[in-house]
Amino acid sequence: MKEYLQIGQNIRNQVVKYGDKEALFYRLKKGVWKGMSWRDFGKQIDRVAVALLKFGVTVQENVGIFAQNMPQWMIADIGIMSVRGVTVPIYATSSEKEVAYIIKDANIRILFVGDQDQYDIAANLFKKDHQIKLIVRLKDSIKPGKGVKCVFLEEWISGKPDNEIEKLKNTRYKDAKLDDLACIIYTSGTTGEPKGVMLDHANFADTIKAHDLELNLSDTETSLCFLPLTHVFEHNWSLVCLHNGIAVYFNEQPRLIADVIKEVRPHYMCAVPRFFEKVYGAVQETRSKTKGIKAKLFDWSISVGDDYYNEHLRWDKKAPAGLKFKQNIAGKLVHQKIRAGLGGRIKMMPCGGAPIDAKIVRFFHSVGLNVKVGYGLTESMATVTLYPNKEYVFESVGRPITGTKVKIGFNNEILVKGPGVMKGYYKKPEQTAETFEGEWLKTGDAGRLDDKGNLYITDRIKDLMKTSGGKYIAPQKLETHLINDIFIEQIAVIGDQRKFVSALMVPNFEALKQFAEENQIRFSNYEELVKNSKVVEMFKKRFEQLQKNFSEYEKIKKFTLLPKEFTMDAGELTATLKIKRKVIQKKYKELIDRMYNAVSDKNSDKEKKQ
Repeated sequence: MKEYLQIGQNIRNQVVKYGDKEALFYRLKKGVWKGMSWRDFGKQIDRVAVALLKFGVTVQENVGIFAQNMPQWMIADIGIMSVRGVTVPIYATSSEKEVAYIIKDANIRILFVGDQDQYDIAANLFKKDHQIKLIVRLKDSIKPGKGVKCVFLEEWISGKPDNEIEKLKNTRYKDAKLDDLACIIYTSGTTGEPKGVMLDHANFADTIKAHDLELNLSDTETSLCFLPLTHVFEHNWSLVCLHNGIAVYFNEQPRLIADVIKEVRPHYMCAVPRFFEKVYGAVQETRSKTKGIKAKLFDWSISVGDDYYNEHLRWDKKAPAGLKFKQNIAGKLVHQKIRAGLGGRIKMMPCGGAPIDAKIVRFFHSVGLNVKVGYGLTESMATVTLYPNKEYVFESVGRPITGTKVKIGFNNEILVKGPGVMKGYYKKPEQTAETFEGEWLKTGDAGRLDDKGNLYITDRIKDLMKTSGGKYIAPQKLETHLINDIFIEQIAVIGDQRKFVSALMVPNFEALKQFAEENQIRFSNYEELVKNSKVVEMFKKRFEQLQKNFSEYEKIKKFTLLPKEFTMDAGELTATLKIKRKVIQKKYKELIDRMYNAVSDKNSDKEKKQ
């Protein structure tokens, strides 16, 4: 029978159980991955624990990790928690201002850094106020500067413990409790100042147990760590995998995911909707170029898959022999090729972090790719609801996981109660009180429950916009619908306290370049391309068509095409690739005002003529 203990205790049990079996993998070069055994994993964690105690880390002291995904991230994380410290993850793409805020708020003395960019930021902060007492470099390739106290991880953990430290380590291991804080995860700040979400070991233990009950996991399987470990979604999932003896591969460079997923061929990989939207868009682009019999075979294969997987298997109905025969052919002709693009062995892909169009999810299921949609937030250990194994509804975000309860409160707000709900916001009692209604966590999302317990998200309450005419607009609803278009890469809907809805839009430049070529449009850069009258007119027509089922007041009346993408580095996107609306509105204020002023100028000219 599985035990669900403090994270450090759980991992030590796995070390004993699995020994020489490989626990973690990292990429040496293209196509070459190196594994680390459970035994070596355990030794590394133990050595980090000793080094932390030698430094003087106290019970429940906050320790920062400012790094991209890598095995050392997980080793440091579990080492910190093993000695009853608290891990404070910081996104690898964070700005110096964001890092400074977290370090000060969490009173961090030791900071692990993963690469040169993170070290340079940490070193600057070290020189400014010396709150950081030690920077630990996770890579030897990081070049340290002068006047900064720093050490390479392998050197730092190489010393042997004396009797006192060994005794203290054993005491910390023994005294670890489930109600100890495990980590403080700072929210991305899309709606204001970042808040530190306090999660204890009981939160992790109970959600790991719930996932074990919901999912059929095996220690012969593998998972690819793709989303940032700083995010609760990937952090919790990777710990679920390790708890089940599943080998975890660490993808250090997100931009290489298309190659990495084919090299690793994982059984599991967490992803956000934007990942699936891009894959879906690429498939649809290929389909649009296909003609004749090949196009008909593609459409037929998707239709057969939809009937087989979505109309029969999903509802636990036995597929007729004729359908099975057709599915076998469709699988070989089309489905296997699409699955091969994602490695070919995917058993399940958890998806969350933002809304996703049900049409896209249904498409992936039609080719035998189990995209398991869920809903949650940092304050709830990520997973509140999840598609069940059967009878899931594509338009929903699934049903509450074991032990978690959901109800609909005032203004249709989704309220959550369960073992995954946070302890509160770090050093923010007032904001904590505002976020709870008794024992129920107020999510800030509006939704509804059907009679089967499926949850449907209708709006993001905090994102709702009100036009100057008094009409409420749900921007995510529009964005989720429009982002599926082959020519649209990113979109930010604007409209709060404005006369009408507008948008800033980043085109899919690969598709747009092809359009330019077909229409003999010459351009020297993207700046020229997005301003071309033929391009603008094409997008006007596409918007008219795409928005035909929206109410008149919801429709985008004006838009501006941007020559470059929104990025995390520029602070415009969260780690799960959601737009930071306030940041974008502030950064592009001049462009936004120009759209509304242009309309005002036109109206003024009309009045003068009359």
